[in-house]
Amino acid sequence: MARTLSNMMPLGTSALDFKLLDTLSGKTLSLSELKSEKGTVIMFICNHCPFVKHVDAGIISLAQDYQAKGVSFVAISSNDIENYPQDAPDLMKVEAERVGYSFPYLFDESQEVAKAYQAACTPDFYIFDGHLKCVYRGQMDDSRPCNGLPVTGNDIRQALDALLSNQAVSEIQKPSLGCGIKWK
Repeated sequence: MARTLSNMMPLGTSALDFKLLDTLSGKTLSLSELKSEKGTVIMFICNHCPFVKHVDAGIISLAQDYQAKGVSFVAISSNDIENYPQDAPDLMKVEAERVGYSFPYLFDESQEVAKAYQAACTPDFYIFDGHLKCVYRGQMDDSRPCNGLPVTGNDIRQALDALLSNQAVSEIQKPSLGCGIKWK
């Protein structure tokens, strides 16, 4: 299991718009369609990564809690499917339905979106404010496979709570750690 850290995009960076296939609906969706005026969480994940599998239930709980508060969630897989066929769009749909994602699961075939966001690993999390400026990037929490810590989503929850209450999001942010994105 390769361990790769987030690149930590500079805070204040504007989210770049994209148009990607949503593997759940079969439609091409753009960030401008998916964003929320309250906040948008963009996460780079994939089907096979043990780090993602470890936090899947936490991601689902996080999304349920904060979608109800008006936050938008978007998941993107950018892995090379020639060398990692388990991350192909048809299997992304199967996995999203199996685990119960309540948000779009987009396929970044060209890997251009992952590169634009400086994504490095799965999972890699970003929070953008209502103006699509980056206010958080990094880990979900301190839990990792086999470290015995519970998945709480605490780091992202604190950032989202601050954003939703019009408070400054702490600039003390830890990089995510996971499998490296499988580049072509």
